[in-house]
Amino acid sequence: MRNTIKTAAKFGLFSMLFFTVVSCDKLDTVGNYSIRSFSELLSNAPQLVSEDAVNGGWSFAAPDGSARFIWSGNFAASPLFDVMIETDAIPFIAAGLDPAQLPDNFYFDSKSNLLVVGTKLGTEQLQYNGEVTPLASYRQIVKLKRGSIGYHGAMDHYGINLGDGNLFEWAKDLNTNDKDIVFVLNPEPFIRAGVDPDRIEGWTFARVPVEDEKGRMIEADKILKPFDLL
Repeated sequence: MRNTIKTAAKFGLFSMLFFTVVSCDKLDTVGNYSIRSFSELLSNAPQLVSEDAVNGGWSFAAPDGSARFIWSGNFAASPLFDVMIETDAIPFIAAGLDPAQLPDNFYFDSKSNLLVVGTKLGTEQLQYNGEVTPLASYRQIVKLKRGSIGYHGAMDHYGINLGDGNLFEWAKDLNTNDKDIVFVLNPEPFIRAGVDPDRIEGWTFARVPVEDEKGRMIEADKILKPFDLL
């Protein structure tokens, strides 16, 4: 009986270790494959990628120029956020936005009519072994801030969490997905700031399937700007 208990205990410990390893491997798989797919995204649309000296990093622009995803090349030197979406504020203002009512994770430039939403990931001085490139900076995010990278199974997208339900997503496979990139905004702060989300020109207000904190599939309201690049 005692041996049986010991065996069961050992098996239980082995099971715990096994599932821990599997869990870690799963996380690593998402991180590693997100790097591969992000590399393919950059390679397939080099005309949309540029250095962003103002924000100390890189940007990936929407094909129509209406929005950009920006990521830092050095957390210690980012003047505003480390990852962010920058977009034309005019459609939001036309839909009722009072920029003064937006929370602190937003920045509105009244001179350029640009609206930015994002988050700080850290304060680290990023260290590079080789050339500082857009992909190398993304690798740093995966390495240091792995929790900000996710996989959206319903859309077959990888994505970067910009905080408070805002995201930038891209297709795992550009050849099979008709939404190669998606700028994703949380409508709640916009609604509180006076916006009618159905009236934002160039954006779609819709309910989309997402995972909650416990991994359960739920539906959430989002403001979306998708593009097919290929």
